[in-house]
Amino acid sequence: MRNMRLIIVDGLDGVGKDTHAQLIKERYEKKGEKVIIRSHPESDNYFGIKTKKALLGKGKVNRVKASVFYAFDVLRSIRLFYRKPQHDTIIFVRYLMGIAYLPKFSGKLAYKVFEKLVPTSDYMFFLDASPKMLIERIKKRKEKEMFETYAALVRVRKKALYLAKDWNIIDTSQTIECTYEKIENILDRLDNYNK
Repeated sequence: MRNMRLIIVDGLDGVGKDTHAQLIKERYEKKGEKVIIRSHPESDNYFGIKTKKALLGKGKVNRVKASVFYAFDVLRSIRLFYRKPQHDTIIFVRYLMGIAYLPKFSGKLAYKVFEKLVPTSDYMFFLDASPKMLIERIKKRKEKEMFETYAALVRVRKKALYLAKDWNIIDTSQTIECTYEKIENILDRLDNYNK
């Protein structure tokens, strides 16, 4: 397999994952690289569509469905885009931290298992903001997913920060420009190190 940069942009709902993934994509495209973003759940396959439908539902059954279909959507992206690289850089949005939505014990266990099964890199970013700020951002959306409540965000954030302790954790409570500057500084350092 040729050298390909794997960048992971993860975090809770409303934190700015897709916005910053797009800025990262533009950075590398300006350098002449071929870049792809896979933002899970993706709407171009059965698993992603089923994940989104379950996330918009309620109850334990939809919670389990969302978790299972989400995992299959991520694994599909790995198989199609990481295992058969056609790009210089691949950006996975919503990747490992979907596990933080599982109950506490099973979430930690699933993270350890999943982390061994899926590719990881030094380019792993966990974007963070307070649940209060996230709720304000989420209010502007048309659709609301099952985990987009203040109580759920508090609970999931605590687990996610624990799981992401070895990641590059970025506070997104400032402007997009300030946040991206922090990300870009880390990208510069990692790119220079990996030359």
